[in-house]
Amino acid sequence: MDLGLPVMDGWEATQRIKAAPATRHIPVIALTAHAMVGEEERARLAGCNDFETKPVDLPRLLTKVEALLRSPPPPPA
Repeated sequence: MDLGLPVMDGWEATQRIKAAPATRHIPVIALTAHAMVGEEERARLAGCNDFETKPVDLPRLLTKVEALLRSPPPPPA
């Protein structure tokens, strides 16, 4: 999830994904060029499962994607 989306930012989009029963199980990795203190915490509070800064280290990102896809889905809320 790019956190700097132009119309609806990534925080809001993630919150909507995680709020909907049909999509809350989908893992979300925040992607941002803003590596400032607090950005990762803010992304996780919005519902992101992981956090990655740009420029993206593709092997590291793929490792995170693979790990999230292997994880069991969260229980229904």
